[in-house]
Amino acid sequence: MKPLLAALALALASGPVLAADADAVDTSPHPFSIRDLVMMDRVGDPQLSPDGRYALFTLRSTDYAANKGSTAIYLVDLDKPPQPVKVVEKGSSPRWAPDGHSIYYVAPKDGTAQVFHRAFDAGNGGKGLALALRNGDAVTDAPLDVNAFKLSPDGAKLLLSYDVFTDCPDLACTKERLDGREKDKATGTVYDKLFVRHWDTWADGRRSQLYIADARTASQPVLLSRGIDGDVPSKPFGGDDEFSFSPDGKTVFFDVRIAGKTEPWSTNFDVYSVPADGSAAPANLTADNPAWDANPLVSPDGKTLFYTAMKEPGSEADRFGIMALDLATGTKREVAPSWDRTAGALQISADGKTLYTTADDNGQHPLFAVDVATGKVTTLVTDGSVAGYSVGKSKILLTRDDLKRPADIYTADVKGKGLKQITHFNAKRLKNAQVGDFEFFTFKGWNNESVQGYVVKPVGFKKGQTYPVAFIIHGGPQGAMTNSWSYRWNAQTYAGQGFAVVTVNFHGSTGYGQAFTDAISGDWGGKPLEDLKLGWSSALSKYKFLDGDRACALGASYGGYMVYWIAGNWNQPWKCLVDHDGVFDARSMYYETEELWFEEKENGGTQFDHPENYERFNPVNHVKDWRVPMLIIHSGKDFRIPDTQGMGAFTALQRRGIPSKLLHFPDENHWVLKPQNSVQWHETVNAWLKEWTAPQGK
Repeated sequence: MKPLLAALALALASGPVLAADADAVDTSPHPFSIRDLVMMDRVGDPQLSPDGRYALFTLRSTDYAANKGSTAIYLVDLDKPPQPVKVVEKGSSPRWAPDGHSIYYVAPKDGTAQVFHRAFDAGNGGKGLALALRNGDAVTDAPLDVNAFKLSPDGAKLLLSYDVFTDCPDLACTKERLDGREKDKATGTVYDKLFVRHWDTWADGRRSQLYIADARTASQPVLLSRGIDGDVPSKPFGGDDEFSFSPDGKTVFFDVRIAGKTEPWSTNFDVYSVPADGSAAPANLTADNPAWDANPLVSPDGKTLFYTAMKEPGSEADRFGIMALDLATGTKREVAPSWDRTAGALQISADGKTLYTTADDNGQHPLFAVDVATGKVTTLVTDGSVAGYSVGKSKILLTRDDLKRPADIYTADVKGKGLKQITHFNAKRLKNAQVGDFEFFTFKGWNNESVQGYVVKPVGFKKGQTYPVAFIIHGGPQGAMTNSWSYRWNAQTYAGQGFAVVTVNFHGSTGYGQAFTDAISGDWGGKPLEDLKLGWSSALSKYKFLDGDRACALGASYGGYMVYWIAGNWNQPWKCLVDHDGVFDARSMYYETEELWFEEKENGGTQFDHPENYERFNPVNHVKDWRVPMLIIHSGKDFRIPDTQGMGAFTALQRRGIPSKLLHFPDENHWVLKPQNSVQWHETVNAWLKEWTAPQGK
């Protein structure tokens, strides 16, 4: 839930895709390409049935001609794995009813997203899962979209999130007001506080509020977050991990940041409790912590509330520790205080003795088990990335991916043993799409401390030959390039074009301890640049197939900032540069961005109080030293780092007479998401790299 960490985004791949044959699978051996990447099926949101036999999950496929993805819901019998069966053509967020006899999910209805209920017959005698699910019925009928939902432990109630005007008495009022705005010929909006816009959306006065309603029949929902000036779940990336029921269903817990007029510079989320019947106002349970509290989860016996918490106010990249709150006494303790990793959302075992979470860890993103009593942390599933998981009594259902393959469904026992792959959705594409081997390496970075990176060999690698290099700089900056598959930053797209890839998890990266992560704050152009220099030198020394005279550096978000910074401070090795959504002028960035807490944390305060901090590593002050050809990419709906940053840098390049190009997407945000835009992104980047790394005389 770290917005700039989430903004590692670049869409990287190669090769043209023709709309007419975009859906076809290339059955001949070929280097991995943008065609392969864009058309991959994307598995997610695994949900294990209460009896542990069945798995629900989502699958996003690409409709290239329509320039969008389409998400369906699938079911598979884990005891007798046949081909997974599509059970909902267009739907998301599948959830099992507690008794396992039905499922709930979100699907479109009359132009809105509603919650549906569908009966499940597990006793069909092996006649085929296609007959196992009966037709579904909508159980919500609001005039607004459902943002997220969660079932009560007895399956009788639904928690529902809707975007509403908080002064409206019901949901219909919000719809009427929105319709009225559509009819109004005047288009101006008056704002009296920030956020005016956030991520890629302009504020319209609505808040995501939490309601409760009957789970079987459409009913008027009851507002639970009464008096809360904030979003439940949080925007733009919050989900149903941010609210939950007590085991008896009588109490609801949620986390929220009170907005007021301080929302853009506050990370003070708190966990609240509220009676499930809405009979009282929400009560703040974590008011003593001025930092971020999130992801509430109650123990099966109802006595303990677990949640994750940061300790530093104003930070989005502090360590999330796991907290335990005794609901009877109000006492709190940290469950695993010596575990120097930042925990994700939590799940708990049926006996309440073990918590489960994921975290970055030395270039991997494993699943961990945390003993509630002792705080002992055990790695369950590693060597790759676990993005989603669902814990049962004796089994864990999970999605796993790595640098050479996208996510599929796996199972393991609750101790992580017996890992077994269940689905093979992209097997045909992966069979013939050749990818490069990779290897992690370590070196002595800033202050002689150990730093990790990895190298990916190009497809068709031959010993004794040398290859041009794509030197990728990750975003965040509190992020990492891990052993994981990505649809926005994928090293294999370069490997498929004949490039070797080098990347460095410099000081500021996650997964190496909180002190390592914190080291970048206030020092954006210092320690990280030294790590990048030393990592580049180490890679060239260790891997003789890297052609250091034919290398380009690329980065997005913070990585884009670093591209601008090295353009004036370390341009000697590079034949070309690629900058996606980077910070060009730190001074103007403070006043143009939306989440001010990030700027103030990274620069030691506001720009008007500490202007010298913003100028210390400001790329705009070094334009006179720029000389390397640069491609700049920016998007019109990027409100995190507005496109004026990219246009300013392009102006600088053009005025200085440096070979340069600007690719601008008016309809994308900090990420490039539409399939055909992604293809254009990749083709433009690949052409730029090849132009400037071509051997002399060619």
